[in-house]
Amino acid sequence: MTWPTATALETSRFSLEPLSQDHADEMTAVLADASLYTFTGDEPPTRDELRARYARQSVGHSPSGDAGWLNWIIREKTSQDAIGYIQATVTVDDNARAASMAWLISPAKQGLGAATEAGITTVTWLAAQGIQIVRAEIHPDHRASEAVASRLGLAPTLACIDGERVWQRDLRSDG
Repeated sequence: MTWPTATALETSRFSLEPLSQDHADEMTAVLADASLYTFTGDEPPTRDELRARYARQSVGHSPSGDAGWLNWIIREKTSQDAIGYIQATVTVDDNARAASMAWLISPAKQGLGAATEAGITTVTWLAAQGIQIVRAEIHPDHRASEAVASRLGLAPTLACIDGERVWQRDLRSDG
């Protein structure tokens, strides 16, 4: 399967840079706040862990080739600071190309619309790449991520995966 390749994207306030291993040093500080992991139970990654993760992810697909990996660093245009990331894992699900999205914004930059702005641009780009369904798995207590998902046009479904509610938007019906 051939998967889309992440390209540089722009919003009015942010640049979305395709992930590379070189982002690890800068992103270690962005991801250091333990409050970011309240709903996942994870811990902040070390620089070495992040370098290894980014080396794997920046390949653009899973080792088996059954999923495409699209990852972007979100950078403020005014300060040039990285403030978070947005990602989409693309698979074929019931003959439809589906993208499972996730986003994370540094606590100091949350509440300013960054995830929504980056997400709208990413969903638009995914649709142009032939992605037909967009999903996000969101912890039922994570109101901020639910609000972002809603602004991206996703709606909660009855499905849950590992305790997280699946939100979904069918881009084929956007007409």
